[in-house]
Amino acid sequence: MKKTPFVTKEQVEEIVKTYPTPFHLYDEKGIRENAKAVKEAFAWNPGFREYFAVKATPNPYLLKILQEYDCGCDCSSYTELMLAKSTGFSGDHIMFSSNDTPPQEFAYCNKLGGIINLDDFTHIQILEDTLGYIPETISCRYNPGGVFQMSNGIMDNPGDAKYGMTKEQIIEAYKILKAKGAKKFGIHAFLASNTVTNEYYPQLAKQLFELVVELKEKTGCDIKFVNLSGGVGIPYTPDKEPNDIRVIGEGVHKVYDEVLVPAGMGDVAIYSEMGRFMMGPYGCLVTKAINQKHIYKEYIGVDACAVNLMRPAIYGAYHHITVLGKEDAPCDHKYDVTGSLCENCDKFAVDRMLPEIEMGDYLVIHDTGAHGFSMGYNYNGKLKSAELLLKEDGSVQLIRRAETPKDYFATFDCFDDIHITE
Repeated sequence: MKKTPFVTKEQVEEIVKTYPTPFHLYDEKGIRENAKAVKEAFAWNPGFREYFAVKATPNPYLLKILQEYDCGCDCSSYTELMLAKSTGFSGDHIMFSSNDTPPQEFAYCNKLGGIINLDDFTHIQILEDTLGYIPETISCRYNPGGVFQMSNGIMDNPGDAKYGMTKEQIIEAYKILKAKGAKKFGIHAFLASNTVTNEYYPQLAKQLFELVVELKEKTGCDIKFVNLSGGVGIPYTPDKEPNDIRVIGEGVHKVYDEVLVPAGMGDVAIYSEMGRFMMGPYGCLVTKAINQKHIYKEYIGVDACAVNLMRPAIYGAYHHITVLGKEDAPCDHKYDVTGSLCENCDKFAVDRMLPEIEMGDYLVIHDTGAHGFSMGYNYNGKLKSAELLLKEDGSVQLIRRAETPKDYFATFDCFDDIHITE
């Protein structure tokens, strides 16, 4: 499968007249089509809602687009809750899935009317001490432990993860929460990251459906929703086929009818908390080749660095690269594509076969729409880039300006504007 950028060389040449590289660019058309497909894939479940993982791409302009498709926000911190509120989300359109949580964050979510998803058994008492009561609607996060494996060999290790409660704990938690006044219950689990298989959600759903039937029998709790969380991934490499969300939706539907409906639980809502799948392929990092170095290897230096996209630096993650205008040229040059940080891991690609790159060429680094800009930082005094939205009509909208040195100095109390010169 060939990875084709959603922006052309001609479009980028026009954009840089106003917004210099590097910048993150998002595809409005792709975002909308995908959000619509997710909604349709689970339309069989009247209560379905996607709670977009704000951590993946915390930008109000993008959240507003998803809001048009009845998406909610999955928040994990006080600031993300503030962002959700400021963007117009409230009530049951906010899910708070946090861990190691300060009590004031529970209080703020409750003030917004959001749904609290408890990560740990001890949080029950903390929540009651903080609020003075237990909310009527509450969720708990489940961790089955052990190793999670699927038929294609994709696996993860929930037993090593810091998240969630054991089965014994979650049964006891439901009993206690019910006794303390909770009336509507949900359950949440995340067992594997970035799965590129249509099997993951249905397999996870089956585990959770069987568990909630047992929970209802043992606790008598009224279980209103099952939150499948995230984990539905995207193909970063061109050799993989993308997930088919409609096939995934039907797979969940099948096990829903097999497990929940016979148990008299055919009214349970399905929730998801996808970030990467919702936004990842619909963002890219656009950068320019500004340096070339010929030593023991061939290096191409670009004007972006790990500040703009740190996944390759910290995970060794693969992100496909297209040299704009050379999409059909032979990939007959081997390069390390690097940024300028004082860290040798600041590389977007290692030993990557690409067309011959000349200074001034524009490179598109694919699939940065999730966990791209949001993971940025300011090491070496580097400043975060702008975020732009490529609108459906072909125009471009600035949805976050680039940082300036003034932003970098803003949190020091020993400087004023007079001292900050560019």
